[in-house]
Amino acid sequence: MASTPPFPELLSLIESRSAALREAADDLTAPVAGCPGWSVRDLVLHLGHVHRFWASAARAGDPSAPPPRDSAVPGGDLLDWSAESTGLLLEALRAAGPEAPSWAWWPESAAPHTVRAVARHQVQEAAVHAFDAQEALGKPEPLPAAIAVDGVGEFLEVPLRSLGAWPHRPARIEFQALEGPSWTVDLSPAGVTVGPAASGDPVTRLQGKASELVLALYRRIELTDIRVDGDREVADQLRDWSKV
Repeated sequence: MASTPPFPELLSLIESRSAALREAADDLTAPVAGCPGWSVRDLVLHLGHVHRFWASAARAGDPSAPPPRDSAVPGGDLLDWSAESTGLLLEALRAAGPEAPSWAWWPESAAPHTVRAVARHQVQEAAVHAFDAQEALGKPEPLPAAIAVDGVGEFLEVPLRSLGAWPHRPARIEFQALEGPSWTVDLSPAGVTVGPAASGDPVTRLQGKASELVLALYRRIELTDIRVDGDREVADQLRDWSKV
């Protein structure tokens, strides 16, 4: 399993992926395949509001309740507002520090309610939506390796573990990144266990570049775009269950 980038690098990755989204936002009316019904304008608005929300959460430092949401539509240049939103998020995360408390939507059993965990997830949010914008432009690019390798683990440890009980027969799945790291997950009525004790071979193995694994988990590419060995039904069940 791969290690999470240090906090300053997480902030740099949020900044670079958010900028990549804006760079790809040439046509704000273009449809976004990864977010059905959305245009690029909707995508830029969404990420800007997300950044402002988590900036408020980091500033509040209250893990017991979320801050108010601001859904106001900006009146000036949308991309300038987006860049300002990213700046507010980075400023708040940096000022709070990685170990400061923060509200988060996931259970603490999945990840701590800290600014570091928020920053880690925001890297993935910005990266996947940058891919969305690039795809709308017709020029999708793989996620940078530093983001994608940690992104597989972050998805399995946070969004997936937040879903609760696995509704199908118990299964063990292995995710193998061609860059080297691998992750094993047990799915059961007790929930999701990442990195379980060695007690049997996986029934399904998903293999591809780390970027491909992340994009498949977030339903941006099809399972046919990566290698699936073993019980294909389990892979399909996981993809259908983990809609996030």
